[in-house]
Amino acid sequence: MNWIALAFCGPLLWAVSTHIDKYLVEKYFEDSGVGALLIFTALIGLMALPVIAVFQDVMSLGLTGIAVTTASGLMYLTAMYFYLRALQREEASVIAPLFQTSTLFTYALAYFVLHEALTPTRIAGGLLIAASAVTVSYEPGRKHRFKPGVVIPLLACTATLAASSVVFKVFAIKDAFWPVTFWTFLGEALFGAAMMLSPGVRRDFFGMFAKSPGAVIGINTANELINLGGGLAARYASLIGPVALVQAIGGTTAFFVFLFGVLLSLFFPKLGREDLSRRGLIRKAAAAVLIVAGVILIGEQPSH
Repeated sequence: MNWIALAFCGPLLWAVSTHIDKYLVEKYFEDSGVGALLIFTALIGLMALPVIAVFQDVMSLGLTGIAVTTASGLMYLTAMYFYLRALQREEASVIAPLFQTSTLFTYALAYFVLHEALTPTRIAGGLLIAASAVTVSYEPGRKHRFKPGVVIPLLACTATLAASSVVFKVFAIKDAFWPVTFWTFLGEALFGAAMMLSPGVRRDFFGMFAKSPGAVIGINTANELINLGGGLAARYASLIGPVALVQAIGGTTAFFVFLFGVLLSLFFPKLGREDLSRRGLIRKAAAAVLIVAGVILIGEQPSH
């Protein structure tokens, strides 16, 4: 499987996870904060640690590598926390285009740190894919005003996410994928532990089990495994392909969320409430065309 196919596994699985998140929030977690949800993500990574440690020499990175990759995992969930908080305060149609700045930050960092120089054709492909998220999120006639309280934290989030992605690749190239993944997961677990120190988050987390604990644990565990699969696929894709383009492909999550939403609305109306108007479908079709064109361009083989 080439890096482009692996990179698309991320947004596909994340889109599925988004719809499961929506179901969980509406049915079980309506009164809980995002910190409680991210604790589940940290727990899944924590459970994977002994499995990786049995088969891999996780100490091979050395103290510097361990410290930096652990910080990378901590940075990743910190970025996700601010992203979810932004989604709580603002509409997805505003957040999705702003989130594409992560591609620009990643490209800049990868250029200076990893010396990844992209061809003009591949840059154009990445821009087309980023534009697909703007297209699918754009709603004509709706006015948006600049909100520093949303925009500035989100830019900090995307810069942090870019740094986390580049740090992961630096050490995964130098050492090995699974030892780096181990310490990244440990960093995510530390984030979860920090969240548990907050009485409010702790109350939300344990409060989620008050009703239907079996359903909460079962559905959320399955959801986090899907999310984990998407994350691992995207990380491995960034290892064997240009990390900035992998980040751009990750931006197609918004498109797949809308696509799956349309399918749910058509076949399972109780689970989906997607816009099926002519204008909405045209917007989604345009985003699909941009994605296909972008993939064709970034799939270009560099000349030697």
